[in-house]
Amino acid sequence: MKKRKVLGTALLSMTMGLSMFAAGAFGQAPETQDSYRVLVQGPAAEKSKAKDQYGARWDFGTNGFTTTVNAKQYQALLKNKNLNVETVSTVQLEAKPGSGAQAGPSDRTPWGMEAIYNDKNLQATSGGNGIKVAVLDTGVNINHNDLAGSAEQCKDFTNRRSPLVDGTCNDKNGHGTHVAGTVLAHGGNGTGIYGVAPESDLWAYKVLNDQGSGYSDDIAGAIQHAADEAVRTGSKVVISMSLGSSSKSTLIADAVDYAYGKGVLVVAAAGNSGPNANTIGYPGALVNAVAVAALENVQENGTYRVADFSSRGNPSTDGDYIIHERDVELSAPGRAIESTWFDGSYNTISGTSMATPHVSGLAAKIWASNPNMSHTQLRAELQNRAKANDILGGSGAAAGDDYASGFGFPKVK
Repeated sequence: MKKRKVLGTALLSMTMGLSMFAAGAFGQAPETQDSYRVLVQGPAAEKSKAKDQYGARWDFGTNGFTTTVNAKQYQALLKNKNLNVETVSTVQLEAKPGSGAQAGPSDRTPWGMEAIYNDKNLQATSGGNGIKVAVLDTGVNINHNDLAGSAEQCKDFTNRRSPLVDGTCNDKNGHGTHVAGTVLAHGGNGTGIYGVAPESDLWAYKVLNDQGSGYSDDIAGAIQHAADEAVRTGSKVVISMSLGSSSKSTLIADAVDYAYGKGVLVVAAAGNSGPNANTIGYPGALVNAVAVAALENVQENGTYRVADFSSRGNPSTDGDYIIHERDVELSAPGRAIESTWFDGSYNTISGTSMATPHVSGLAAKIWASNPNMSHTQLRAELQNRAKANDILGGSGAAAGDDYASGFGFPKVK
């Protein structure tokens, strides 16, 4: 396994949901009782004055800038008739307890790996060389035995004093380390666990704090940063986001469009608010993000079954094989997934958060084998592989493109 010097990267912070996807989360909340994160919009001259007075955490150009103010400053901004001021939405994920951390993995190639590789006798995984996977989460323990040497960037986007701190991405929650392991764990020294694409490079961006909450402007800033880094380094980048909300953040939506426009593939969790229809969360629900539903290791109608907790899309767009806003696109293993943990151990947890990195890893593996593919061609390849593995089990699942499993389950072969 190749070893690399960690250059540093930044992350935002989020909470652990039924796997670490937030069901219903971008609510409005102050940083503290007397501190507010706000988005300031308005005419250029007025924005410039406000920026000079309060400073800017993130400057989104024509979309405004964000800053942190106290209660008195917040009231003053609200009274300024030349500006439009709103509090920045937050992400809060709900936790679903796992089976409990253990020192060693119970299975070096867990059921999700065997399923996506379509090999019940799988002993190891491979692939992903040269592809960068930006995991936007609670951080990553980049020194975990099964992740050591894989981190190329490690950055924190959750620090209150600075929007981006390079060289630190500590994870005291576990969710981010778990997600990263599913993408690219390399088996450690022969006793560890494997992810889908162990030769890919990790960009660990902490966008959620250790309690699993974070601000939409920080997440948007991290998405844009990953896209800019893709251009700067000439890299093929997959952004993996196991986070979300029931409501749409314009800042995050614009950032996803920006990244997609730069040739980055964006993969995001569908959410854990199922099994009812139209429960898919954002940013997974965006057209330029690949929304991933969660499968469980149960056979129904001859296929894996979509977990009840997995959010569903819009039934009115079933069958057209076209991605609309609020559509589920793909499905992958998401219940009872074993992976790396923040303290160097291993843990088993569930959710669309766990399904997402399976697809992110597969995307990296396919892209590494087909370096001339564009990100849109890569997305089409994932869709085609999903069509070849239709999902018929679970509430809402049906033949073809359905609102529960999307196009189906894409596999290595």
